[in-house]
Amino acid sequence: MRRLPYLLPIALFLAVAAYFLLALNPNRDPSLLPSALINKPAPEFALAGLPGDPGLKFDAIKGQVALVNFFASWCEPCRDEHTVLMRLAKNNAVALYGIAYKDKPADTRRFLQEYGDPYRRVGLDENGRTAINFGVYGVPETYVIDREGRIRKRFVGPLTDSSVASELLPLLKKLAHS
Repeated sequence: MRRLPYLLPIALFLAVAAYFLLALNPNRDPSLLPSALINKPAPEFALAGLPGDPGLKFDAIKGQVALVNFFASWCEPCRDEHTVLMRLAKNNAVALYGIAYKDKPADTRRFLQEYGDPYRRVGLDENGRTAINFGVYGVPETYVIDREGRIRKRFVGPLTDSSVASELLPLLKKLAHS
């Protein structure tokens, strides 16, 4: 009983150290972050658009299979992903909607003018509230929304040619026939 005050801090230290070792594992894939919203209704939103453009409301997405892509002009991985998004838009593979996350409208406009605009509509999430409701960890993140407005898949990080070919296109084909 007299050793308990000495053993308790050691046990607490070992528990905290084990937690950090598991959390900081370099082999852990951040794209496998779970989403509590898979197969549940997407959060409803109504966002202002860029000056002179219509905004983006959830109602515009519902009733079709769509991608909702959270991006920002200041996000380097978003620039890498943008060529993939442009190809998806050019091929009309899916209805693609963009949400500019915590970005200034002028910066978003400049980004889309420089890299191209693959989106049917862009909404401005300047305060990040819509991203929070979706459970966004960081940009870019892309959500597949089915015709009923449910989130069917979440892509954390930039879409790549590989992820589009192996995961996205097969899912879109499946959703188109359901």
